[in-house]
Amino acid sequence: MTSIIPDAERLAQLTDMAAAMAMNYLPQLLLAVVTLVVGLWLINRFVTAIDKKLTARDPTLGRFVTGLVSILLKAILLISVASMIGIATTSFIAVLGAAGLAVGLALQGSLSNFAGGILILVFKPFKVGDIIEAQGYLGTVNEIQILYTLMDTFDNRQVVIPNSSLSNDCLTNYSAYAHRRLDISIGISYGDDIQKARELTQQTLATDERILQDPEPMIVVGDLGESSVDLKVRFWAHGDVLWFCYWDMLEKIKVAFDHNGITIPYPQRGIHHYQPSE
Repeated sequence: MTSIIPDAERLAQLTDMAAAMAMNYLPQLLLAVVTLVVGLWLINRFVTAIDKKLTARDPTLGRFVTGLVSILLKAILLISVASMIGIATTSFIAVLGAAGLAVGLALQGSLSNFAGGILILVFKPFKVGDIIEAQGYLGTVNEIQILYTLMDTFDNRQVVIPNSSLSNDCLTNYSAYAHRRLDISIGISYGDDIQKARELTQQTLATDERILQDPEPMIVVGDLGESSVDLKVRFWAHGDVLWFCYWDMLEKIKVAFDHNGITIPYPQRGIHHYQPSE
């Protein structure tokens, strides 16, 4: 019996200590949990509001800034919650700083992509919705993220390109200007009337309202080929209908030539067989 009493007393003491610690830390823990939940809700509301305002003005800048603000606010919230439950924030920040340095050294490529994203936003070589050609891909810019740019190709593929590559390498922005020029090369036979072919081409271009008349389309003899006189046709159109005009003009010019006796030659090779006399 003498050995059971001390054990019971120690158990009672431990129970009292646990109850006292629960009374002391449970309110702080509950407050930290409530702060975390409410803080995340407020951050999401705040980020959503910023995203709507900035995206309405500049979709590229809006998505980039909202992503960065969301990360920073959530990091501050986590540090605040950690201090509420008794974790020393000074040592916590020091650990985060050391970890950030180590991660930064390990993720130099990602930091380079981050810097590239900043450069893209500042100098704006392209924006969301532009058609660009970069890194061997051609498509529409869908989103500019903190580290990567998402591009949709015309055959419905999504391409993820690092921002450092886009900011440090050459790219072509097909949406930089509203109007663009197209060149078409059409060969006619040496026996055909060049002036007639030119007039037919001018009439065909004039019938399409999508083709601009200022600058005026240009039709010149570009080359004297082996089997054809090559006409160079240059015209301007809006960028969003450019290729449709190109395809339509190829067909319409071919039909106009066929109806008016203008031939479009193609390479031919004749083989003559000589039978030697015996």
